[in-house]
Amino acid sequence: MAAVNYEHLTPAQKVAALLIALGPTAAAEVLKNVTAEETLDQITVGISTLDKVPPEVLNTIINEFYQYFTANNYIISGGMQYAKDLLKKAYGTDRAVSIMDRLVALCTTNPFQFFNDADPAQLASSLQSETPQLIALILAYLTPAHAAKVLDALPASIQGEVALKIAEMGSLNPEILSEVEKIVESKFSSVVAQDFSKAGGIHSLANILNRTDRATEKNVLGMLEMENNEVAEGVREYMFVFEDIIKLDDKSMQRVLKELDFRDIALALKGTKEELKQKVFNNLSERAQFMLAEDIEYMGPVRARDVQQIQGKIVATIRQLESDGEIVISRGDQEEELIE
Repeated sequence: MAAVNYEHLTPAQKVAALLIALGPTAAAEVLKNVTAEETLDQITVGISTLDKVPPEVLNTIINEFYQYFTANNYIISGGMQYAKDLLKKAYGTDRAVSIMDRLVALCTTNPFQFFNDADPAQLASSLQSETPQLIALILAYLTPAHAAKVLDALPASIQGEVALKIAEMGSLNPEILSEVEKIVESKFSSVVAQDFSKAGGIHSLANILNRTDRATEKNVLGMLEMENNEVAEGVREYMFVFEDIIKLDDKSMQRVLKELDFRDIALALKGTKEELKQKVFNNLSERAQFMLAEDIEYMGPVRARDVQQIQGKIVATIRQLESDGEIVISRGDQEEELIE
């Protein structure tokens, strides 16, 4: 078994090591107070998989948490500046700043986490009468997958405006966020407070759109083109859309095709540009090319909605393959197609 290296431990693994040292009874009491399911999962995995921790590493971990708890007590007693001043006296300026920064990163939770457990359709229904700015703020703090479902469920008439607000969002003043939290809390209840926050931006919007359905994606990008083409182009730089298949290298294209059903490929290519079709055909055997050409020819008219749905399914497959490290994809400009 390889020795555990302190520098390579994640925060969850450090917590796991501390709980192991505390023993099962004390650890169980601590875990009862961990309400975030994802964090609990990470700690549990850490406990079950962590190798034997050398005494010197465990002592470093215990000392680190002691510093965090001490700093937290100082904050509770007199605030952030008071805590920083006392830590400087105890550990020096550099160490004090490091402790404070890491404590904020360790203990900070995002606002609006309650909404990650809400039904997307119900949440969208509740939010649609709110301002696009408020909806964008909430979506920016949700997980991209959940935010995508909520965006899908919002009326098409406001999807684009909400998306633009997410893309334009930057760092938020803590006082302003605090006021927003009070408003949301009074309407929906359950908001998690936070000292410093940064959410939204082009990358955040791209992450959301990567998980929306094809119709929402087209609607939002189309609106962004009209309202702020610079933002639209920036979003596309972070996205992979169906038309970007043409930018896949041949090896990646062949790997993708192995995951797809011929009927899905035929439907997805309906009404696309010839060069995109050629990209697919060039990475198939002659027999497969013949079969695919026949499927497309005899398919007849199809609904644009069906084509968009299957294209979204294929894009999801491609994104998953990239996430798994099996292919490398390029991102770039997108031109929307019309389905006849």
